[in-house]
Amino acid sequence: MNEELTGRLRAAAEAHQPDRARILARVERGMSGAPVRHRESSGARPWPRIALASLAAAGTLAVGGFAVAAIVQSPPARPDVSATPAAPSAPSVPSGTPRPTPPTPSAPATGRPTTPDRSSPTGPSPSASGAAGSARPGNAHVQDGPLSSAGSLGTNSNSFWAQSNITLKSTQPLTALTVELRITQTGAVQSTGSWRTLPAEDFTVTVQNEGGAVVYRWILKPGRTVPAGQHVFAGQYNHAAGAREVEHDGYRVDAHGPRGALSVWGGFTPAR
Repeated sequence: MNEELTGRLRAAAEAHQPDRARILARVERGMSGAPVRHRESSGARPWPRIALASLAAAGTLAVGGFAVAAIVQSPPARPDVSATPAAPSAPSVPSGTPRPTPPTPSAPATGRPTTPDRSSPTGPSPSASGAAGSARPGNAHVQDGPLSSAGSLGTNSNSFWAQSNITLKSTQPLTALTVELRITQTGAVQSTGSWRTLPAEDFTVTVQNEGGAVVYRWILKPGRTVPAGQHVFAGQYNHAAGAREVEHDGYRVDAHGPRGALSVWGGFTPAR
């Protein structure tokens, strides 16, 4: 039984007004055909019959009222529906509860990679005063014992392209060597290559943009040796049109020989 039928029955029950006189008349007509066992005197009134008819009518009304009330009040049958359990929701967090903040990854370190300690046979660590790019005529250190150096701009350089040369001289063999060339970014500086007079398979070569400069590095591989003599390391690059100032460019060389750690650094002289 749906909700619409239930509402219609309820409305019919509330609007129903029984016709008591009609019901009593129908009861009397039904009882008039029954056999009479005792004759009543002509002067006696039929009060027992009227009372019985009234009780029967009242009972009929009561039973009918209960039936209608039971139909109206009984809830409609629900169809069988297999309920699917809802997925458990995550527990709510109070607004005042602080939420954990994921750790922020630290920014990668920039600048030159850490070089070995001066006492290490793989090469010394450059001092702050001799960092490549800070070399000036007043603070250059171009010779350290058997090792000497010089920086110059190649004669084949022009208004759009240049080559910076580092010339090393050593009177003793070297068992460790790191050569760094730093070309300051003065506009459109971009590496076009590099070379050295020593065997290419003896060195690891990198070119990177670091701290506003293009940095070339040549690192002697473990177990290799640089013989005594003169050696050249060169970096080539494009640059903005026009004459380029080289006063902010610089180089640094860290080596290890029979006397121990050696370091030289300096700047570049313009091509003549």
